[in-house]
Amino acid sequence: MNSLNRRMRLMTTSAAMALLLAGAPQAFAATPADTLVEGLAFDDIITMDPGEAFELSAAEITANTYSKLVGLDINDTSKVKGELADSWTVSDDGLTYTFKLKAGLKFASGNPITAEDVAYSFERAVKLDKSPAFLLTQFGLSGDNVAEKAKAADESTFVLTVDKPYAPSFVLNVLTSTVASVVDKKIVVENSKAVTPTAEYKYDTDFGNEYLKTGYAGSGPYKLREWRANEVIVLERNDNFFGEQAKLARVIYRHMKESAGQRLALENGDIDVARNLEPGDVDAASKKDGLAVTSAPKGTVYYFSLNQKNATLAKPEVVEAFKYLVDYDAIGETLIKGIGTIHQTFLPDGQLGASSENPYKLDVAKAKELLAKAGLADGFTVTMDVRNTQPVTGIAENVQQTLAQAGIKLEIIPGDGKQTLTKYRARQHDIYIGQWGSDYFDPNSNAETFTSNPDNSDEGKNKTLAWRNAWDVPELTKQTQAALLEKDSAKRAAIYEGLQKSVLETSPFVVIFQQTEVAGYSAKLKDFKLGPSFDTNFVYTISKD
Repeated sequence: MNSLNRRMRLMTTSAAMALLLAGAPQAFAATPADTLVEGLAFDDIITMDPGEAFELSAAEITANTYSKLVGLDINDTSKVKGELADSWTVSDDGLTYTFKLKAGLKFASGNPITAEDVAYSFERAVKLDKSPAFLLTQFGLSGDNVAEKAKAADESTFVLTVDKPYAPSFVLNVLTSTVASVVDKKIVVENSKAVTPTAEYKYDTDFGNEYLKTGYAGSGPYKLREWRANEVIVLERNDNFFGEQAKLARVIYRHMKESAGQRLALENGDIDVARNLEPGDVDAASKKDGLAVTSAPKGTVYYFSLNQKNATLAKPEVVEAFKYLVDYDAIGETLIKGIGTIHQTFLPDGQLGASSENPYKLDVAKAKELLAKAGLADGFTVTMDVRNTQPVTGIAENVQQTLAQAGIKLEIIPGDGKQTLTKYRARQHDIYIGQWGSDYFDPNSNAETFTSNPDNSDEGKNKTLAWRNAWDVPELTKQTQAALLEKDSAKRAAIYEGLQKSVLETSPFVVIFQQTEVAGYSAKLKDFKLGPSFDTNFVYTISKD
């Protein structure tokens, strides 16, 4: 492309963005015919580096801009299908996975995709050791051995050696997660920053981590052009994509937190899709000519958790009392009507071994008895960190009212997604309310984070949800690890059923509901769908009339 054409293309894109970002809703600005515009609250995004990103919104973007060896088959979530991999085999001892890459693959840069890029992607993710690294290190990979355990046998053959004979479906499902995205080694190395090794980080490079925070080195159907925190994300079609070409030239996500604002923008034609509609706005959009509403059950559960570092919250009677101080019925009938179903176990419906048991109801008298038994008959004061979006704000306020009936004064501390998550990950909260979406479609994704905590010290490497809440559970950790080696599906399901029962009865987690994702959209769109997980909301199939 010559420089003049490139400048013209950038000017056209910028003009489209200016129109969309500057126009007030009453301007009735129609979105461009070649551009999809979505209203979405994405204040949780911290980075776009797939080796570090561990937030729901970021995973949706990386799913549309990066490719992996394998991906979830959204038509049958019990299976995976090849993305970069044309085929794969598993050795008889269950330890070696050999992947053959498809021929003629290219990154968006035009660089060829080779097994060396795959190996480098695994290496950098393990050595960076950011939040999602445990998804790979659980296979026995470490900074010291990853170059040998995850390597290129030749230009088109990648070999992964794991430490135990895990159920193959588990290993393959993990490789559908964001951290297994393949990056363009040439681009990343060229943009890596030299660092001084320390006792905690012994490498002399940042493996392009700073660059990839806002930069791009992928091969997905779209490429990331720009991310401005809490403002806008711009994707452009990747003409080098090896699969079905994206129908539209670009996708723009506008950061919009308020449901009513999203609905108004949708009605006015300022956006094509509204992604964070509350029940009342969903109902209104469904009755508006020219608009449509769609929904999809997600493998995402909403919960709040009690930090066991807080001596008061660590009392077993207090933990149990909180589970009786949630008005599940009222929440289900109002705050999550149409966007979720009451669900009190950590495994979402649809996954192996999922339990539908919902034993808790609002029972203030029962809660008061438990608090008195704990020596807290007069109640106490505690804080909750709350992302200032719905429905979590509404749920937090609802819980605040029911806790007060038992003498517990709850102080709500609002913040954006990045602020509340950062504090939570540092174990500095009292109570945190949020959501957990399965990183991959296997029950271990949720079991490991809710029931496994190998090292409860502040220096612990596996920073699961159990760790974040200082819940030390060596026996449940052993059971969780044993489930990975069980080849019999029925026996494996039974282990997860037992783990869910234990979490219901004794854990500091109060699981409230399972998400049904809902979106309002313009009837001009064709093939707009929501996927079964937070990282399967694909946009490359969408077109406009």
